[in-house]
Amino acid sequence: MYSRKKIFEELPQEETAIWQCTNEHCNGWMRDNFAFESVPTCVLCHSTMESGIKMLPHLANTNSSKSLKMGVRI
Repeated sequence: MYSRKKIFEELPQEETAIWQCTNEHCNGWMRDNFAFESVPTCVLCHSTMESGIKMLPHLANTNSSKSLKMGVRI
């Protein structure tokens, strides 16, 4: 008989460097290798961010240089 339940395979996770918001009321964070700036500000509340580590699924970013030329801040 057909079952609608999909079986998902586990994605490999690794310790990933992140930036997390210092504002206690904000849950904002971003991966370090996807940040445009060396020390980014939170896009949600515009507070400063501090570095940290999280267990996240592996994502490859081939463009590793951090400069303001990479993107346009909206």
